[in-house]
Amino acid sequence: MNYKTYTETKFNIAELAGISAKTVEEHLKLYAGYVKHANLILEKIASLSTTPEDAAANVYAIGELRRRFGFEFGGLRNHEYYFEQLTGAAELAADSKLRAKISEQWGSFDAWLAEFKQLAMTRGIGWAFLYQDKVAGNLLNAWVGEQHDGHLVGLSPILALDMWEHSYMLDVPPSEKKSYIEAFFNNLNWSVVDGRFSATA
Repeated sequence: MNYKTYTETKFNIAELAGISAKTVEEHLKLYAGYVKHANLILEKIASLSTTPEDAAANVYAIGELRRRFGFEFGGLRNHEYYFEQLTGAAELAADSKLRAKISEQWGSFDAWLAEFKQLAMTRGIGWAFLYQDKVAGNLLNAWVGEQHDGHLVGLSPILALDMWEHSYMLDVPPSEKKSYIEAFFNNLNWSVVDGRFSATA
């Protein structure tokens, strides 16, 4: 096996309102850890599979590594979606196709936003995602547990909100995570989100 090595994406994140520079700094370190461990797992699988006999002898270890890879790779990619959205606050244009699609499905942008924020308040660690289902022509809000459990297969992520405690606990306690959700949307670069929708619509 000859996998290409995953590398950290460098993000140009300016000062954020309500999300401290220290939180961003530590959060980026966690993202780097996902990149590192995704690569390490692929290397380990390769080392255990140098021959068909080795692969057969190590089948259980390899199976567990592959399960772990889903978690590490999910953490890698989810954080890339997340940080890319925090590269300069920008509102969603009133005439954007994404806003029109959201209003078509939910009746209004505000109705969608209220539902998404409620989704983000789901108890436990995980992510709130907005997906585009190109087959059915739907937008879907969905909760992803940990980094990978519940990702909607074949759908394109449009918006990703990290709701693990490390995203906000240096700034607010878990009982006040609503303020982190508000801060996220105040800092969100909607042009990035809109661009994802336009690329997949």
